[in-house]
Amino acid sequence: MTRVDERCYRDAYERALDARVLEVAAGEGAPLVVLDATTFYPGGGGQPSDRGAILRTADGRSWTVRAARRVGGELVHELEPPDDGELPRPGDRVAVELDWARRYALMRTHTALHALCGVVWRDHGALVTGGNMEPGAGRMDFEFETMSGDLVDSIEATVNEELRAARDVRVNVLPRDEAFAIPDLIRTKVNLLPPGIEQIRTIEIVGLDLQADGGTHVANTREVGGIRVTGYESKGRINKRIRLELVEPAGD
Repeated sequence: MTRVDERCYRDAYERALDARVLEVAAGEGAPLVVLDATTFYPGGGGQPSDRGAILRTADGRSWTVRAARRVGGELVHELEPPDDGELPRPGDRVAVELDWARRYALMRTHTALHALCGVVWRDHGALVTGGNMEPGAGRMDFEFETMSGDLVDSIEATVNEELRAARDVRVNVLPRDEAFAIPDLIRTKVNLLPPGIEQIRTIEIVGLDLQADGGTHVANTREVGGIRVTGYESKGRINKRIRLELVEPAGD
C-alpha cells in the first residue's frame, strides 16, 4: 500500500498543502522526492502530470517540480536539478504548491473531452480508440467509418449545448464488481483497467456521461466554457480523430 496521501483523487481543487519528505533519490537525470501527502496528479489516461513547487518550511528554500509520476507504485515528484545541488532531506517539512493555472486548464480540458465522448457515444454509439490532452486543447479518436464537416459541426454544437446545461460532475469510487455492472462504463475500444484493481474510480457528468477515469475534473460543466473543433482526420479505416480547443467562459 502506498504511503502517500494522494489528495488529487478526492479534491481536484486543492492547490497547496503541508507535507513531510519521506525519501529523496538521485533518479535518472533528475532528483526524485516522495512526500507523505501531495496534491500532484501523476499523469495517466492521456492527462499530463502536474507541475509546481516544493518549499521547505524551515528556511523557504524552494524547488521546481517539473513532473510527477509513479515509480514502483509510489507517487514521486521529479525536481528540476538545482544549480547548487542542494536537495530536500528526509524529515523536512515542506509546502506543496501546484501550478494552479495549468492544473485548472487541464481539469477543464479533461471534462470537455468527457462531454465530447458522452455526446459521441449517446448520439452515434462510437467507442473511443485513443486520446490525449494538453492545457486548453486535446484530441479524441473514435470508431467512426466516415466523418464529414457537417457531422463534426453537429457534434461541436451539441457538446456546447451540454456544457451550457451546467451539469454537475461527480466523482465516485466503487467496488470492481459493482462498477462493472454499470452498462457501458468502459468507453474505450480496449479495457485499459488492470485486472488487479479492486476499486474503480468513476467520473459522471450528470445526465450525459459516466466512465471509469482517474484524472482531475471541474465540478460543473459551466466551468469548461465551450469548445471549438479545430480539425478532424482519418487515422485508419474505422478510426477518426477530432481535435478541439477550449473557448473561455463568457466574462473571462
